[in-house]
Amino acid sequence: MSHPHDHGGTIFAAARQLGVTPAEISDFSASINPLGISPRVREALTGSIDDLVHYPDSSQLELKQALALHHDLAPDNFAVANGSTELIYNLPLLLPGKRALIISPSFSEYVHSLNQHGWQIRHLTLTAENNFAINLVELEQALAGGMDALYLCNPGNPNGALHPRGVIQHILGLCRAAGAFLVLDEAFMDFCEEASAKHLIVQSDNALLLRSMTKFFGIPGLRLGYAVGQPDLIRRLDALGGPWSVNTLAQAAGRAALQDREYLQSTRDLIERERQDLVRKLELIPQLKVYPSAVNYLLIEIRRGPTAGELGELLLRQRILIRDCSSFRGLSERFFRIAVRTQVENQRLLDSLGKIFGPND
Repeated sequence: MSHPHDHGGTIFAAARQLGVTPAEISDFSASINPLGISPRVREALTGSIDDLVHYPDSSQLELKQALALHHDLAPDNFAVANGSTELIYNLPLLLPGKRALIISPSFSEYVHSLNQHGWQIRHLTLTAENNFAINLVELEQALAGGMDALYLCNPGNPNGALHPRGVIQHILGLCRAAGAFLVLDEAFMDFCEEASAKHLIVQSDNALLLRSMTKFFGIPGLRLGYAVGQPDLIRRLDALGGPWSVNTLAQAAGRAALQDREYLQSTRDLIERERQDLVRKLELIPQLKVYPSAVNYLLIEIRRGPTAGELGELLLRQRILIRDCSSFRGLSERFFRIAVRTQVENQRLLDSLGKIFGPND
């Protein structure tokens, strides 16, 4: 039975099931940087071990200064947290009202966190037929129904679709007109930073931007994320978290990660190159439809053949994990997601898919 917070990346459970070590499994279910941990981060982690005898810096000032430098913003534009998921769970306490509109398919934790605080939830479900584009007229009508908050993930998860900054600016205007607070989740924006709406969001008193450091920097086991926004909103959000939620090692890792320019560029180059190659080869399998993506994962629809769950079982026997997307609102049992990994791992997946679907089956 799947856990209510199952997001892929269940490599430890899969390894136990197969009786192998996690290192023997190719995990395409979690969209984590295939380069692994940056050498600078590794060095910072080992170099900070002796600092564990002290409580963490509860102000996270040095990390906020590093984020400010990285994003060309001010330190008081940032609230740092134990993963962006901690911020998602604190947000319902900050937001006025009790009615939220979620642009779906999306990250399930929005719903879980809002449910905990008694919010009423509606969904505006984007369609695969339209490549998950947002119909702004439909959105305006949905917001006019008395919504207090709008949750939008950009680039989309699990589809990877990138909404241009102009669209985000328009949505910000719609939210202002409707009296709705915009929660913009840019968890995967590091892969296409130039499209970020951060400079729009910091000027707005009715919006916050969420970012994750665990995907791009390959440290999901460490937990690190942050919010970007107007200083007053940031102060109020910061006040909701308990003390010391961001440990000393996570703060050291965050500072080092932002300074590793070589790793940043290598990652973007690798993902761009390997994603294009993977898409081109996947499109040679006629039973599969690959949706456009701007990030390090691909949403794929099975037109003919096994369901995503059945395909997952077949691949698991070959020690390959994929993400069954049938649990996402608006997606059927025919959809699955894969991460973009290294060339060798991607080829291993392609070989396995080729065997399962056969030549021109």
